[in-house]
Amino acid sequence: MCLILIAWQVHADYPLVLAANRDEWYDRPSLPLAVWDDAPNILGGRDLQAGGSWLACHRDGRFAAVTNVRQGTPEKAPRSRGDLVRNYLNKNTQPIEFAESVQQDQYGGFNLLLGNGEELVYLSNREAGPALRLPPGIYGLSNHRLDSPWPKLVKAREHFGRALTRLPDEEALFRVLADREQADDRDLPDTGVPLATERMLSSIFVVSDTYGTRCSTLLCRNRGGQLWMTERRFGPGGQPLGGTQLSTMSTGV
Repeated sequence: MCLILIAWQVHADYPLVLAANRDEWYDRPSLPLAVWDDAPNILGGRDLQAGGSWLACHRDGRFAAVTNVRQGTPEKAPRSRGDLVRNYLNKNTQPIEFAESVQQDQYGGFNLLLGNGEELVYLSNREAGPALRLPPGIYGLSNHRLDSPWPKLVKAREHFGRALTRLPDEEALFRVLADREQADDRDLPDTGVPLATERMLSSIFVVSDTYGTRCSTLLCRNRGGQLWMTERRFGPGGQPLGGTQLSTMSTGV
């Protein structure tokens, strides 16, 4: 997952609104949003290469999402970052408790968001200090640190905040995630990758023939405590491949 926008206890009717794009190689095998066969209380996408997930929720109201930290040289680590999402949802534990138990050196650079109905926690193994309980607010996360002022993140947060006023209409949120405009070269961050790659990755919705936004997902909770996820999937060149919506109150909507 390479872009996450989250409104935490901001909207009167929807105390949780999360909008996210997962950017990945198109040939990396994965399953779309579904109820997990081996864990029927979990809803989310599934990475078939390592078995974890980038974004998922539990029927008890907990949820988790992860991004990697971009740097020029790919990292090798004993464990996949997607394990963090899977392990949190498989355990009956609170967000801060799980965050404090993570062996951070077992993973490549990661940013992790953990939540339930009462708290939202941020943890990164590239940040000094302990996990943070986040107060109510609107946050953005890409492949650096929380609310890093990358052009795509600044733009996405601004548009996301306006789109929240359109709920329960989800289309305004999906339009934020679908923005393919690239940033000006002079505004690009320097993360150690070639300029052409930095430019490609600067759009909210990333497009190329081999790597890009594989899915756009909304995760919402209403005042009654119901969670639901809506996923739209894409292939090379941003070609639409269908979508799915699931709720924690049923196996499908």
